[in-house]
Amino acid sequence: MSPPLHNHHAQVMVGPHGLPGLLSTLPAERALGIVLFAHGSGSSRLSPRNRVVAEALQREQLSTLLFDLLQADEADDRAKVFDIDLLATRLLQAMRWVREQPALAALPLGLFGASTGAAAALVAAAERPREVAAVVSRGGRPDLAGAALPQVQAPTLLIVGSLDEEVLALNREALRRMPDSAVHRLEVVRGATHLFEEAGALESVSRLARTWFRTHFERVRGEPRADAEGR
Repeated sequence: MSPPLHNHHAQVMVGPHGLPGLLSTLPAERALGIVLFAHGSGSSRLSPRNRVVAEALQREQLSTLLFDLLQADEADDRAKVFDIDLLATRLLQAMRWVREQPALAALPLGLFGASTGAAAALVAAAERPREVAAVVSRGGRPDLAGAALPQVQAPTLLIVGSLDEEVLALNREALRRMPDSAVHRLEVVRGATHLFEEAGALESVSRLARTWFRTHFERVRGEPRADAEGR
């Protein structure tokens, strides 16, 4: 395990709705990129599984932002919890907020989504093809991204437990709908169920995610960054 790199941790309010977030950053000259986390239905920025993955990324010189996709009253509305377009809009607003922070503006940007958050991440990546350097989905529902799937150009890693059979089938079908022109891959964690609660399962997710982000962040470092509209 890599040693801590003295990350700075801060409570922040993200985007026009002031959504609460947890921002962990390295000095700009040491950070390889920043990963925004999109939690799943019924979860929040405090998701223990996402925080385990975030801490693993932080040890690999990656800054992270975990934030709530919905306001407190919205989180009680089941229609909003499963409104992928709304969740993707909030993620896009968070991406714009990150680009407005001087210390983060030039960093390669990645998205990590779980459950419905994975669908929101893919919709956002399709909307901003030059802004998103990489996407990782943990136990995600990429199928819910619908018509956005063929438009996803960002390198995308789908991670599913082998015992999460229904979600695994949905991921395989979603993978077939994604464009052949881009790098997309499915990784199956043997013996894991939907929440990756088995011994070593979440560690496997963290290892796969950090390798994926580092590989693709290093590929884009030094390239001119697209503006916030992805043009």
